[in-house]
Order: sequence, then structure tokens, then C-alpha cells
Amino acid sequence: MDVQLGLSTFGDITRGPDGELLSDAQVLSNIVDEGVLAEQVGVDFFGVGEHHRADFAVSAPEVVLAAIAGRTARIRLGSAVTVLSSDDPVRVFQRFSTLNAVSSGRAEAILGRGSFTESFPLFGLELGDYNVLFEEKLDLYARLLQNQRVTWSGTTRAALEDQGVWPQPGPGLATWIGVGGTPDSVVRAVKYDLPMMLAIIGGNPVRFRPFVDLYRRAYEQIGKDPRGLGVHSHGFVWDCDEGAQDVLWPHYAQVMDRIGAERGWPPMQRETYAREVGGGSIYAGTPETVAGRIVQTIQTLGLARFDMKYSHGTLPHEDLMRSIELYGTKVIPLVRDMLAGS
Repeated sequence: MDVQLGLSTFGDITRGPDGELLSDAQVLSNIVDEGVLAEQVGVDFFGVGEHHRADFAVSAPEVVLAAIAGRTARIRLGSAVTVLSSDDPVRVFQRFSTLNAVSSGRAEAILGRGSFTESFPLFGLELGDYNVLFEEKLDLYARLLQNQRVTWSGTTRAALEDQGVWPQPGPGLATWIGVGGTPDSVVRAVKYDLPMMLAIIGGNPVRFRPFVDLYRRAYEQIGKDPRGLGVHSHGFVWDCDEGAQDVLWPHYAQVMDRIGAERGWPPMQRETYAREVGGGSIYAGTPETVAGRIVQTIQTLGLARFDMKYSHGTLPHEDLMRSIELYGTKVIPLVRDMLAGS
């Protein structure tokens, strides 16, 4: 089974050795170093998320990815995700086409609605238009992928009439649809004939099997072979299982409680966290433990890629670098060996 193993980060604001929060500039510099290390240790893909709030440093993933591209030669580079609803699809296409060119065809756009809404008021958009914004902008972006000149009209931006858009993607611009877990999102990915990346951030991954089955059935109905399936989940690799849980817990709990307070969630409990680590969607532990759980998810869902979100709240850069090193040098070879022997 040919499966890609990737890493992703949202660019969380981390703490330095003195315990103080680092500047945005330092966090961004650290992310570039983390992406370079990911290539050095054999990771297949490195993704950077887009946010517009104080606890995340990255608002322009393509710029960060271009900096990583200049210091790497092999690793694929993409967003995790690009919030297409609050962006212009033509500009998104142009930025990723540019990244694809300067990286010799290594760019990937993962398009989604995003789980945060700060970008809507920031760019003068109405949350009430949440659905139509994504649907129309995805429609235009998909046409740009297929045609050098595009004619398009809708309600969310100016129409285009036989309009050329440059630069063209060159070797081919890989594009995924990021899906949080609704049937409509699954069918939409099939409609545009794009691979689907499932964001599984809570509960046993097996509960997403109905969405995977729907994806495959929808492709059967249009007479095409399914495109690739991927999963994006939290993880942290350490030298021992108990140590991994202990190191990650305060940082993971802090960021989940901060976001939860905004959304009306109850505070994160250590027991809930332990369940997620044991059989849910947090892949934390030794390389052997993490590899075993990744293989289980890959086989259960029939995945072409697994991306582990390695950054969590204020977890220090040094710990992130160690986790990346173990993921590349230990976890990935173990996963490949297990899949080859199954």
C-alpha cells in the first residue's frame, strides 16, 4: 500500500526557554526550520494552516511555504487549510501556482471553510453567506484548475468572461477538499473530482467510515475511480508513552480550553484526553505506539495519506523538533514496514 505520511502545523504561538511567549516573527522562523527538518528526516508532506487571530502566527501560508521551498528539494508543501470562503479563488490559484513553480511542482492546496470565523469580518464578509461563499468560490477555483481561460458568473464576486489567469500551475497543482464531517462536503469533493482530506480531531476514527463509504459510492455513481483519501489528526511523538502524554497534556488542554470557551464547550478533562490518546484521534506516544495507531487508521479507512498535526498550543519549539525527528526517522519506517507486512 503506497501511503504518504505528512505533518502539519497551525503556527501556534509557543513559549521560549524562559517561559515567555515568542514573537510572531520568531514562531514563523521556527516553522521554516521545522519544515526543513521534516524533509531531512523523510516526511512526505508539510502543511501550514491559515488563521487570523492572536494565538496563531500564520495568516499567509503560501509565503511560509515558499520560504521552506527555498531550503528544500523533495518534500511536498501545502496549506492546512486555505480558508477559501473568505479569500478570492483567483488569487488563491495564482499564489499556489506561483508556489508550485518555485518549488518545482511540490505545491498542494487544501481548500476548506475553516473552523474559525475571524476572517469573515476581517475581509468584510457576512457569516450569513457562509455556504454560498464556499460553494461559488470552489466552483470558480475548480474551473481555473481545468482551463487556461475561464468564463464564470456568480453572486459573490465579479464575473469573468474568457479571462486568462496566470501563472499556470506548470507540472500540475494538487488540490484537496478539507472535510470536517458532513455528507454535503463529501459529495462536493466528488462533484469537483478532488481528493478529500478528513479532519478527525475527536473520537475514534472508525466513526468516519460512513463518509469514506459515501465518497466511494458517489464516485461509482459517476463512473470514475475515487481520488485519494487523507486524514488530518493531532499527534505527538516522544521517547515513552507516559512521557508523551504528560508533556503534551498542559499545552493541548490550554488550547482546547481557550477555543472551547469561545464555543461553549466544557473544560477538557484529563480522562477525556486519555481516551483520545488510547483510541481516539490523538496519536501520542512512542514511535511504536504512534505507528501502530496510524496503521490501524490507514487500514480502517483505506487512506492514501495521513497528516499528523504536531503543534499544540504553547508546546516549545525544541519539543516540536524532537517529535518531528522521531516521526520521520522512526514512525514512518515502522508504518511502511507494518503496511508491507499486512
